Amino acid sequence: MNDFDLVRKNLFRRKLRAILMIVSILVAFMIFGVLAGFYRAFTSGEDRAAADRLITVNKINFTQPMPIAYFNRVRAVEGVRQVTYANWFGGYYQDPKNFLMALAIDPASYFDVYSRDFDIAPEALQTFVRERTSAVVGEKLAQKWGWKVGDRIPIGSNIFSQKSGGTSWDVTIAGIVRGKTAEIDTNFLLFQFAYFDETRSFGKDTIGWLVLQTRSPSDNDRVAKVVDAMFANSSAETSTDTEKAFGKAFAAQFGNIALIVVLVVGAAFVTILMIVGNTMALTIRERTREIGVLKTLGFSGARILRLVLGESILLALLGGIPGLVIAALVTMALRTSLANVAPSFAVSPDIALMGIGLMVALGVITGIIPALNAMRLKIAAALGRG
Repeated sequence: MNDFDLVRKNLFRRKLRAILMIVSILVAFMIFGVLAGFYRAFTSGEDRAAADRLITVNKINFTQPMPIAYFNRVRAVEGVRQVTYANWFGGYYQDPKNFLMALAIDPASYFDVYSRDFDIAPEALQTFVRERTSAVVGEKLAQKWGWKVGDRIPIGSNIFSQKSGGTSWDVTIAGIVRGKTAEIDTNFLLFQFAYFDETRSFGKDTIGWLVLQTRSPSDNDRVAKVVDAMFANSSAETSTDTEKAFGKAFAAQFGNIALIVVLVVGAAFVTILMIVGNTMALTIRERTREIGVLKTLGFSGARILRLVLGESILLALLGGIPGLVIAALVTMALRTSLANVAPSFAVSPDIALMGIGLMVALGVITGIIPALNAMRLKIAAALGRG
């Protein structure tokens, strides 16, 4: 019988207790996997943000509009290579439950600024620029609804209405937009700002935000200060920051996801840590005489230490790995319903590796004190206990 057999048999000596411990750890790591996957998906845009792109929004809040006249003024600022603008539409398809990430944009400048992120056929872009009521859709969104080039679809808005009183805009799909990397989200619909602006019932000649592409990331700070100073003391003062900072601010509107993950996972882990640590200490105390016998038979203190630590680490792995597997299955089941909020929702390989590292750490932390006590235990004292 080798050491692993000893560890396994000792762990399952009291099967009910072992199973309950494994289930507790499984639940903890299932929570960790799901929340970490959601956090990673929700903040993935921050990692893909371009270093040379800035976002200008209304200083009050990014939901407040700015005059479209800002576009030409910002474009003239030294150090700015290109500028585009967009307006949030609050879109849906057929039913308000079918949320769409729909933006009203300036076609030519938008795809110039985002040329490193998206692929669109030149003829499709030409059609989009030329035809006022056209739109382009991301590949994932097109696949979801079975849309193809040439389809005419109605997109509703839960924010805006038309001058005629309706809340639906009819657009014709001019092309499909693909991401240049697998991580880029393509769950969106883009249509012409000019069409949107001339038909909406309020907010005419205003935009939601500007996207500036600077000539170099080293120009970012200077350009941001110049732009904000340009509109200081106006009716719509601005706040300009990097694309990554804007992404963080946008995510913060939904709450501090990182803090939620830390608190929930931390609470689960502390609870499990105390339970497992107490159980391991009790288990070793129950086997005090057996440890004395093992030492009598020639087992060294270091070997006893490895056996006890191995038992606690094996317990953490037996509970943690299935927990991560279940978390992966949960994220797969929820990915479609959360596609608009967290498109890349999954237990990624780095999350899995982090989880395994935490399992080992959990095993070491909960087992180290009982293991050290077992290693230092004197044979006479161990055999003398009843």
